[in-house]
Amino acid sequence: MKKLIKRYRVFIIVFLAMIILVLVNRPLGTKAFTITGNSILEMLLVIPPIFVLLGLLDIWVPRETMIKYMGEGSGLKGIILSIIIGSAAAGPLYGAFPVAAVFMKKGVKFMNILIFIGAWSTTKIPMFLFEITALGSRFAISRLLIDIPGIIIIALILSKTVSREEVKILYENAKAMD
Repeated sequence: MKKLIKRYRVFIIVFLAMIILVLVNRPLGTKAFTITGNSILEMLLVIPPIFVLLGLLDIWVPRETMIKYMGEGSGLKGIILSIIIGSAAAGPLYGAFPVAAVFMKKGVKFMNILIFIGAWSTTKIPMFLFEITALGSRFAISRLLIDIPGIIIIALILSKTVSREEVKILYENAKAMD
């Protein structure tokens, strides 16, 4: 029981704070519970399809193929593929992290994983199409032309800054999730 409470202590603290909020300010507390409930519902609708697709990726795509196209020696094709996969992905950013964990298990280069996460968060195709219609093609294309090199530069800096030992621990943790 102690272990369970320790594991979920942040959740318990936040839940108790929300109950106190309801007691102190009922409309604000009710709104907080409503927003939290909607967020949980959204997660429950998004996460299962992502995990189904991850299971299929894990089974259908051999490790050797992932290493060939996105591993250490992949070069420019790994970068381009990371951007394309991240841009074509659907769902909120928290859906990118389980995909990144599967990529780690498959031997994808750390920099390509960072590029994938950056592309998922910044260069989604539906967002680009919305920007073209709402803000104009000049803005949308300019933003994309700034974001893509920015993502690559940030990924390069992070991959050089993070120590090999830390990257190794990340990969080991991803493999341990089986």
